[in-house]
Amino acid sequence: MIPKETIDKIFETARVEEVVGDFVSLKRRGVNLLGNCPFHNEKTPSFTVSPAKGIYKCFGCGKGGNSVNFIMEHESLSYPEALKYLAKKYNIEVPEVELSAEQIEHDNERESIFLVTAFAQKYFTEQLHQSPEGIAIGLSYFKERGFREDIIEKFQLGYSHDKWRNFTDAALEAGYKTDYLIRSGLTIRSEKTPSVDIADEQTIPGEKRERLFDRFSGRVMFPVHNISGRVIAFGGRILGSDKKVAKYINSPETEIYHKSNVLYGLYFAKKAILAKDVCYLVEGYTDVISLFQAGIENAVASSGTSLTVEQIRLIHRYTKNITILYDGDTAGIKASFRGIDLILEEGMNVKVLLFPDGEDPDSYSKKVSSAELEDFISKNSLDFIRFKTGLLYEETRHDPIKKAGLIHNIVETISLIPDAISRSVYVKECSRIMDMGEQILLTELNKLRRKKLGAAAEKAGDENYSGNFSEAAIAEEEQDIIVEDAIEFQEQDIIRLLINFGNREINFEVVDEEQNTQTVTTTVAERIHFEITNDQLTFENKNYELIFAEVAQHLADEKVPDVNYFTQHHDPLIQQLAIDMVSNKYELSQHWERHHINVQTEEMVLKQSVYSALFSLKNTKVMKLISENQQQLKEFKDLNEESLQALIEQQQALLEAKKHFSLQLGRIILK
Repeated sequence: MIPKETIDKIFETARVEEVVGDFVSLKRRGVNLLGNCPFHNEKTPSFTVSPAKGIYKCFGCGKGGNSVNFIMEHESLSYPEALKYLAKKYNIEVPEVELSAEQIEHDNERESIFLVTAFAQKYFTEQLHQSPEGIAIGLSYFKERGFREDIIEKFQLGYSHDKWRNFTDAALEAGYKTDYLIRSGLTIRSEKTPSVDIADEQTIPGEKRERLFDRFSGRVMFPVHNISGRVIAFGGRILGSDKKVAKYINSPETEIYHKSNVLYGLYFAKKAILAKDVCYLVEGYTDVISLFQAGIENAVASSGTSLTVEQIRLIHRYTKNITILYDGDTAGIKASFRGIDLILEEGMNVKVLLFPDGEDPDSYSKKVSSAELEDFISKNSLDFIRFKTGLLYEETRHDPIKKAGLIHNIVETISLIPDAISRSVYVKECSRIMDMGEQILLTELNKLRRKKLGAAAEKAGDENYSGNFSEAAIAEEEQDIIVEDAIEFQEQDIIRLLINFGNREINFEVVDEEQNTQTVTTTVAERIHFEITNDQLTFENKNYELIFAEVAQHLADEKVPDVNYFTQHHDPLIQQLAIDMVSNKYELSQHWERHHINVQTEEMVLKQSVYSALFSLKNTKVMKLISENQQQLKEFKDLNEESLQALIEQQQALLEAKKHFSLQLGRIILK
């Protein structure tokens, strides 16, 4: 464990422009530096480094961070490894803090399973290359599949002997505990009365004893890595023809492996995904490896499991674009349409590629050159509408009922897309392909959207849900969305001011009991905190609420956090939010100063910005309360006279408050 003092020293010493400059050619652009982003392929530089703020930000792919983040991302290192990398660069000694027995025990539980899987990977790899059985069976199989030596080594492929407990015995002999072997899923424990001897185990008839045996005996091994490159699980393929035995088996769920959160090959693919701005999704281990060998390095596999939302979000960290590569099995493709819907629901772009009959990514990549493979993928990838219609249209073209069902199915998929503009584009595409009026499709789309909103309301327990939405209800819902979007934007603006200018001072006027005006000086953070808490406002965005609460805690300790506190925050979520909020895509040219033209910056009108942000948020919050009150007033039949009168009075007060804030927004001036 690295002491906090050493971490602080590393952050203070490591200049972001020097760290990034080791890997990226940077040119001065005003107060910042500019270069081509190392995380995605771009011709026009959009990668900005700000020495003053200690951060980098790419306005092309969205990546941003500080010097430590850059090393973690660029070199695929963990947080401690990146700190040590920078400490070595700047000759900073890194003392390790001795942990207590309790801390060691707690950390060792999970770490011990990591160590067991790391040992297993090395053991299986050694058996593949050094044992006669591994060479004759395992290595021969991989060579027959066309895998080169360097690819076999890169993916750390291995072999598990066709014996009951060779691996388990080797691990026990190396000092690994039985408990961790079982918890890693590599060893299976069985307690029963054996009827026959197993391998060389001598048993007494009728005796009940513990037996241990290998999960992956007699299989070639595919290690599964997490995002930082540590082995967390395995897939094993049997090489025999016994149909009673599963062709592939995978590690069970463990403390370090949750299959719904993992994609095979992502550790090796993430840099290429960023560079190409697309992720190819395939079915199995060999598909990923074969594509990688053919030069298509941005491919991952769901490893035989149905695609999950967690896996999609994992890809979303690197790109918004997914292309699914299918083999020629039509039945399998139809069964996987749900995966396309999940991708669209997450706001991502999806294309689909179908290989020729009898081919899959593994086999096809061995029949053509790398250039031909890339060309084939590029030219044959279709958006989901053209893919679905191309696949299913022949089945429906002579059957009006089936054709109507297909159109309905496609519109239902379009309705899942969260972005309204994207939905509109796909409706036009569907209208053109299916020779169907665009307005008819829009009507059906809106019907499905209403139904979805209704289902959501019913699920949320809305007792007034009637089963459908009138046009007025849809209009109200759209107005609510506008208000919610405004609140989100205004809350973000408040937090942006807190992060960027929280420790800056501003002057404002107060009137005392004797009507005398006094000028008071306070920090931006103190003023915003007073206004928010005095009006008992809360942040609807939980991340913003977290940041505001942390600022409040600092103020209680008579401290005001500066921008570096947030851009170097220990919580990656807060850190990323802060970096996004302090990064400016455009900066003021010095050209104006040379011509003696004074252009106001936000710092020059900071007081105006603070009050504008506060009044805007208060005004929108009041508008939301007015809308909620109006809804209650519409349902006055369920209210007694006293409650109705209270609501009317509250509504009048809210309207007065709205008028007040609107006036303030119209006359905010800098004094």
